[in-house]
Amino acid sequence: MFESLSDRLQSIIANTAREKELTQENMKDALREIRRALLEADVNLRVVKSFISNIKDRAEGENVLEGVNPSQQLVKIVHDELINLLGKDVSPLNVSGHPNIIMMLGLQGSGKTTSSAKLAVKLKKEGRNPLLVACDVYRPAAITQLKTLGQQTDTAVYSEDENKNVQEIVSNAINYAKENGFNTLILDTAGRLQIDTDMMAELLLIDRIFNPQEKLLVIDAMTGQETVNVAETFDSQLNLTGLVLTKLDGDSRGGAALSVAYCTQKPIKLTGTGEKLNALEDFYPERMATRILGMGDIVSLVERAQEVFDEKEARELEKKMEKAEFSFNDFLKMQKQMKMIGSFDQILGMIPGLNISKDDKEKISHEGEKQFKKIEVMISSMTPEERNHPELMNSSRKRRIAAGSGISLHDLNIFIKQFEQMRSMMKGMSDMKKNLGKFKGMNPALGMKKMMETMRRFK
Repeated sequence: MFESLSDRLQSIIANTAREKELTQENMKDALREIRRALLEADVNLRVVKSFISNIKDRAEGENVLEGVNPSQQLVKIVHDELINLLGKDVSPLNVSGHPNIIMMLGLQGSGKTTSSAKLAVKLKKEGRNPLLVACDVYRPAAITQLKTLGQQTDTAVYSEDENKNVQEIVSNAINYAKENGFNTLILDTAGRLQIDTDMMAELLLIDRIFNPQEKLLVIDAMTGQETVNVAETFDSQLNLTGLVLTKLDGDSRGGAALSVAYCTQKPIKLTGTGEKLNALEDFYPERMATRILGMGDIVSLVERAQEVFDEKEARELEKKMEKAEFSFNDFLKMQKQMKMIGSFDQILGMIPGLNISKDDKEKISHEGEKQFKKIEVMISSMTPEERNHPELMNSSRKRRIAAGSGISLHDLNIFIKQFEQMRSMMKGMSDMKKNLGKFKGMNPALGMKKMMETMRRFK
């Protein structure tokens, strides 16, 4: 998401680096290019006008602070205004109420039912006990879809297949939740291909009768300008509490996200960042603004890694590294965990200081994914004993593995050589970590000498 806008903004800001201060004259070209970049990213015209006006007011005539070049100052101004557009502060879900009720709203095809299941997964991780409630009694197979997602996520689903009275279904679901210890109800309400009177009347009844703590509008980020009209209509009728943007990973422009929060003045609470059922995240305006400007998002990257990597497994791997017992199986396990963090291009976008163009990022991502698959095939062609004991590799075993995997012996040899180098490096880093304790309290010069000796051994 935002790749096109990000590339353009970074290029525009870089062009101001030659100036001594931000003036009306040298800002004219930059503002014109920023306006064009926002419009091409499908940002609503109202939003573009306000954004440009705010940047202009702040930037014109400002003296450049000592040690800060104009491009850095412009980055700060644009960064602050992007945060304002995206909603300023983080807005956590309201989980009060006994039970807590979350009403999922949206047009048909927006990803509402899938987002309901993803939300259940997220809430379970946070210690909640959610119940999915099938309130879409019109769309064929809607209840079946929710039940299937419930099975995949190990989440209970309440449905009344023959009942068409949605108010009655919700009332019965609340009683069922109280009796069975569920503390959050996620109402998967009916959507339509377009907003209509009957649809809105049904949603208004549910809202007035049951007073849900959250009324979340699910919006497809790839819909573009129409997202603003849909959001404003829903908000005028139901007074939304927040927004859920889906398919952010599929929209390189990102204009919907910048437009919808500003136009409705409602916070984006959650974002869908992939097809997997754990790919629903809290929305952080500041982190998103930082990523748009190519400054990375190391906090989100660390949080994803913490979710994926098991602490017990990590300690076991560390012990193996210390003894140089890291195996092909361990490598494969780490590779699968890396995939769970996100795609290559998502991870690259979160690493600060990587000024990589969209095209280069796509090339790296493509090559990385291809290499991962090749390695997986090679390791899968090994015997269990070979996977656990890399030292067993000899010429005949390598020839058999190459033939079995359909990969050249040359490529297999390169992989095994790189694996051994990595294993030695891990062992060396582990030894250095141990030796750090010995260097404490030493004369600095002697300590440095010892450190250098240790490093030379593992070059």
